[in-house]
Amino acid sequence: MAADLSQIVKAYDVRGVVPDQWDESLAELFGAAFAQVTGADALVTGHDMRPSSPGLARAFARGAARYGVDVTEIGLCSTDQLYYASGALNLPGAMFTASHNPARYNGIKMCRAGAAPVGQDTGLAEIRALVERWRETGAPEPAGREGTLTRRETLQEYAAHLRSLVDVTSIRPLKVVVDAGNGMGGHTVPTVLAGLPVDLVPMYFELDGTFPNHEANPLDPANLVDLQQRVRAEGADLGLAFDGDADRCFVVDERGEPVSPSAITALVAARELARHGGQGVIIHNLITSWSVPEVVRENGGTPVRTRVGHSFIKAEMARTGAIFGGEHSAHYYFKDFWNADTGMLAALHVLAALGGQDGPLSALVAQYDRYVGSGEINSTVADQHARLAALRAAYTGRDDVRLDELDGLTVTAADWWFNVRPSNTEPLLRLNAEARDEATMTKIRDEALAVIRA
Repeated sequence: MAADLSQIVKAYDVRGVVPDQWDESLAELFGAAFAQVTGADALVTGHDMRPSSPGLARAFARGAARYGVDVTEIGLCSTDQLYYASGALNLPGAMFTASHNPARYNGIKMCRAGAAPVGQDTGLAEIRALVERWRETGAPEPAGREGTLTRRETLQEYAAHLRSLVDVTSIRPLKVVVDAGNGMGGHTVPTVLAGLPVDLVPMYFELDGTFPNHEANPLDPANLVDLQQRVRAEGADLGLAFDGDADRCFVVDERGEPVSPSAITALVAARELARHGGQGVIIHNLITSWSVPEVVRENGGTPVRTRVGHSFIKAEMARTGAIFGGEHSAHYYFKDFWNADTGMLAALHVLAALGGQDGPLSALVAQYDRYVGSGEINSTVADQHARLAALRAAYTGRDDVRLDELDGLTVTAADWWFNVRPSNTEPLLRLNAEARDEATMTKIRDEALAVIRA
């Protein structure tokens, strides 16, 4: 293939159109390169339900085995199930998925032993360089024995581990609608929730990598509409929506209203702090709500603010020994899950919290949702740096605000804040704003957009 690896090797993973941008021959080289860069003598692979996933995963395993690496294949799994296997078996891992991307895409999420992340600065750049070289020259001849390929089931172990981290033994009966979006939630949810007092109403549980019902991307409100309608129609206690590889979980309340991932972060943070004796570090990215650090402090914890992106969250969790971390995008990270993200564990916390009291979910989460947010607003701009500079100039010198550039530009006042970040892959600026009331948020949002879009 004359594939341009710069187009498919992203900041944290490999992702592109199959077979136009990459195929099984390239996957085999990635397997060999991953084996060399990690120096592992064994690794674990898993894959989602996309039509191209089994072949790509097997090709990767073949590439690693050619150089003496023993490969444990766990087959169909969610991304957090692959992280479980990497952690429990203490092996590097590779998950074949393109998450919420359309059906023609596929990708590889790689990790070192113990689910430690692999990104551009932690091995991915080296892997890319090897694949580029070997594509021209051919991979070197193996020196020793060929590794083995062994099949292993991990779904029951994964589910048992998650249930061991949340006490769900005394919850009241709950009616729960789950929209798996034809993704891997249809594979994991029935096993994880088995035996709980949950009346499960499944939506789109059939594994289908062509996504016939809607995109498996709950971050887009259009993809929550079916779930919201079903929750109302069923009179359910809540609804859960998972993305394609089921590592992210979105929640809607009994009215069918979306619950902010910041509110879920705050709720889970309070519960994790209680589990850890009322102390510990909680990581949150800089565009989660003010509610998150407030709730963390109120419950005895120490909030630590970080840049957006799982590599930054995981690095800070490792550095600080944090017990939990959350992002606005509904990624939730747990120390007891090898610092990896698992939406399923966050969902169990929500079920335990709701089932442990008598009120509706809307009332429960109200205490964690204290401000008015804009949501993320994208603006296409000709020059990201120029528009950011104009925004910085508009607020520099004002006594009532504080500016910081941890990630893009954040402007903070007594009653509001906003952050503007450039996209790494598109000519976009992303605005998030929050205030104590709707009128202030609207005013600040519109002021910032006027500068951005000038």
